[in-house]
Amino acid sequence: MLGFSSYVHGNAMKRREFLAMLGAPAAALPTTSALAQLRLPRASSELETATTSAGGWLAGRWTYRSFHNNPAPVADDPRTAAENALNLLFAEAVLTFELPSDTTVKGTLDWDGGGLDLNGTIHPGSADAGPSLEIVGTGRLGTDTAGWEYDYRGQLAHQWPSGVNQIPALVGTVIRAKPHDGSPAGYVASFIAVKRPEMRGPN
Repeated sequence: MLGFSSYVHGNAMKRREFLAMLGAPAAALPTTSALAQLRLPRASSELETATTSAGGWLAGRWTYRSFHNNPAPVADDPRTAAENALNLLFAEAVLTFELPSDTTVKGTLDWDGGGLDLNGTIHPGSADAGPSLEIVGTGRLGTDTAGWEYDYRGQLAHQWPSGVNQIPALVGTVIRAKPHDGSPAGYVASFIAVKRPEMRGPN
């Protein structure tokens, strides 16, 4: 479950639900036994090994967040800082990737009440830059996202040799390629997607 309700690109955030989550009881948090089942990378060297395999760094689930490119500071007024920060969020969803081949990727971008189907290309990295992605997200026939199209360009964030338990992250931009629901084509936001831990299977 995400930290607060996922929502579609450009739609209003359910602020009351988010504020309620801020006051969630301790019982809502993962138990120690549940946390023990999560597998995080042990060191940057492990991440580097994953990036050298054929898309091994990419397959799986990621938490996706995109942001309005608004340069205005959010904390000038403490009374509105939290709301200003929340208003920077363009969308939150779950990315799921699978790899038909070494150079292609497909998957889904899902949120409460909707989603997009993804198809794209993986470009290998170099000594100076990580692998990158070009992805087209299309809406689903018979759903509220029918006719939507969003295009994504992202790159694996730099892996620090001295980093400790660094979690893989994709950084990039997204553009609304086709208008929908009164929102014009051409709008650009920035995004960060963070790799979710894998659940360990039984030994």
